[in-house]
Amino acid sequence: MKAALKTESGAPVVVRDVESLPVGPREARVRVDASGVCHTDLLRTRRPGPPSIMGHEGAGTVVEVGRQVNRLRVGDRVIASFAPVCGNCFYCARGESTQCEETSRVAAIPRARVDGADIVAMSGLGTWAQEMVVPEISLVPVRTDLPAEQLALIGCGVTTGVGAALWSAKVQPGSTVTVYGCGGVGIFAVQGARIAGAGRIFVVDPNGAKRAAAAAVGATDLIDPAAGDPVEQIRALTEGRGTDYAFEVVGLASTIVQAYETARPRGMAVVVGMGAPDATVTLPSGMMFHREKRLIGSFYGSAQVMRDMPVLVELAESGRLDIGAAVSRCIGLDQVGEAFASLEAGDVLRSVILPN
Repeated sequence: MKAALKTESGAPVVVRDVESLPVGPREARVRVDASGVCHTDLLRTRRPGPPSIMGHEGAGTVVEVGRQVNRLRVGDRVIASFAPVCGNCFYCARGESTQCEETSRVAAIPRARVDGADIVAMSGLGTWAQEMVVPEISLVPVRTDLPAEQLALIGCGVTTGVGAALWSAKVQPGSTVTVYGCGGVGIFAVQGARIAGAGRIFVVDPNGAKRAAAAAVGATDLIDPAAGDPVEQIRALTEGRGTDYAFEVVGLASTIVQAYETARPRGMAVVVGMGAPDATVTLPSGMMFHREKRLIGSFYGSAQVMRDMPVLVELAESGRLDIGAAVSRCIGLDQVGEAFASLEAGDVLRSVILPN
């Protein structure tokens, strides 16, 4: 099969013929129907790590199952989850499966062989390939006729963004919300706030096309940071208070601070963007104490994927969630380099790879 590989830190991704490994007793072989390209993938190629098959956001069809697999059948459509759900560890038993203790072990298991050497796959998945062999606990079966390019985005961008509003912050009906960053995750944070019933949704992004895309899916107020301090712009529109919730979907310390300052007294700032591992954030302690503001992290939208991904499918099928709005273009495996360039230039929300 063909797969897109990271060979060394900072080097371009290359498409190679790789050898699939046999399916283990608790694993399944999946034909990859579609896979998204997001900033996490770009960051992973620049950081140290072993050679690996790239891709963590995808969907496909089961073509083979191991002898101990009991939740999947050949022919099932599945969404790949980069957070496995073992169901037995400390966190899974408490309904906190985004922190499943099997995550590191799953990511370290070889997934294919190149030139006689075993290699791993990003997040234990490796969705930038024609097929993948993954643990049953990393696959969510769904019954749907949604196009593959939309179903794939539930594997990361949709769940992360919508979930941040619905399950991390638990946005209340009639509330005010700000979203910093309207890319492939921010666009879904906007939709999550709208689905939750937010009365007013501010978006902050320097890219006019992305602000317009956010308006098309529910944003009510479009803030251009080039026009002045976005915190002050939003306060001026909210009688000096700020908003009930502020989501940071960029991954920068500076925008985390802006989100915190945007949240009203007793409001909540939610960090959704993945920053550099060594980045730090400095916040005024007086604001935290006197204003009773809350700052929380949101990993994978705090979703319980076995329960919540089918819910997202239903929202999309009913028309309440527009996944297609984020699909900028579909490409082949050999166009990954172009997809990265478009991502950095801000020309796309999501490029989606159709590998077969």
